Amino acid sequence: MASLSSTPFLSKTTISFSSSLSTSLPWKSFPSFSASKPLFSRRRIYTVQSKIREIFMPALSSTMTEGKIVSWIKSEGDVLSKGESVVVVESDKADMDVETFYDGILAAIVVPEGETAPVGAPIGILAETEDEIAEAKAKATSNGVSSSPQAVVPSPPPATSTPAPAISQPEPKKSPETVASGHKKIVATPFAKKLAKQHKVDINSVVGTGPFGRITPEDVEKAAGIEPSKNVAPTTVAAPAVGTPPPRTSTAVPSPIPGSSVVPFTTMQSAVSKNMVESLSVPTFRVGYPIITDALDALYEKVKPKGVTMTALLAKAAAMALVQHPVVNATCKDGKSFTFNSNINIAVAVAINGGLITPVLQDADKLDLYLLSQKWKVLVEKARAKQLQPHEYNSGTFTLSNLGMFGVDRFDAILPPGQGAIMAVGASKPTVVADKNGFFSVKSKMLVNVTADHRIIYGADLAAFLQTFSKIVANPDSLTL
Repeated sequence: MASLSSTPFLSKTTISFSSSLSTSLPWKSFPSFSASKPLFSRRRIYTVQSKIREIFMPALSSTMTEGKIVSWIKSEGDVLSKGESVVVVESDKADMDVETFYDGILAAIVVPEGETAPVGAPIGILAETEDEIAEAKAKATSNGVSSSPQAVVPSPPPATSTPAPAISQPEPKKSPETVASGHKKIVATPFAKKLAKQHKVDINSVVGTGPFGRITPEDVEKAAGIEPSKNVAPTTVAAPAVGTPPPRTSTAVPSPIPGSSVVPFTTMQSAVSKNMVESLSVPTFRVGYPIITDALDALYEKVKPKGVTMTALLAKAAAMALVQHPVVNATCKDGKSFTFNSNINIAVAVAINGGLITPVLQDADKLDLYLLSQKWKVLVEKARAKQLQPHEYNSGTFTLSNLGMFGVDRFDAILPPGQGAIMAVGASKPTVVADKNGFFSVKSKMLVNVTADHRIIYGADLAAFLQTFSKIVANPDSLTL
């Protein structure tokens, strides 16, 4: 469960409290004072500020930059209790029920079902009492948001993103892309910030006209005195050199082929796209290795009736090999150092409707094969229902991708950001092989290709890891211990 966070608007309510102070004085020269009677009494007036809070779109994962409202569990006017589920949000990986931090009344729904909003944008207004509902709705209107579905415009996916905190704080910190104007939050798109830097425009002085006051590239161009460009893709704008005329605008984007249709990315597809592009910044290399699987196939036939899958067998074998080669389980994130991970968490790629996700078998080296298989079954069910929690899909230290069940004999896998290596497993097929004495026989053989980060893993490291993995698969009795 996640929790909604909010920033209060304050309205004053005066409540009076009476307090008495009884004091027994030890002075013998004042016998007329009685310890049973108060020496003095004074009324104190306290001013308590009731709160009207904006409910913000929470960050449900480190890669989430915007969320989609799947459904509102509560309706406008409903009374909420702290810890109660209010809304279902679709992040880049899963659908999650989101709870409220506070008691109150849901005064206004800002972002209706089916619409999206960036992380940190207001999606609802929470009032503390019924008397403040009208004021809360007025606050929503005065700050550029409305509970009317027609007034809410889905925000476009940003070109780049900065990892957001797992839970947005009650009072979000101001970042370079946000400007505080009263209680109004102004957000600048990454491309708008880029244009502002190019044209030396103070981003804080620009008035945004986009959804929720977001500053768009057109707003920056207007502030710079430049005619807003039309039909120009963001990637076609280059920073002009000092003293040179502005670059020519590109021609209009070609229209799609007649009869074709344009389908926007889903939230999950956008996340996959971002990760794949990010992986291009990592220098990688690939090593392939043939492995005889007769013994593994025989073991699989024995344990299959007990619910053990081939994926669990391969994950267990990989985890055991990583114990002996910890550098393959290491991570390099800044290009200046790398981290030896204390846990061996095997992420396994799973294709689901409309996307791809990698549920994680945590501490795979420490779990016995049968418990590992049970955990894997639960993870797959949750993944297909889009109910995985963030730690169940973003904590992997090594990834396994298996296309062998589709008959694929070999393929290369793209290294996930933040990991050191990924193993691509092909199908096990009967193959004619020759032994060291020149005798031929037919054995089952599969090919595995490992893609690794060459900044921390070298060819010899990967070759040694694959040799160990091959020995475990060829003699798999240790997998059941």
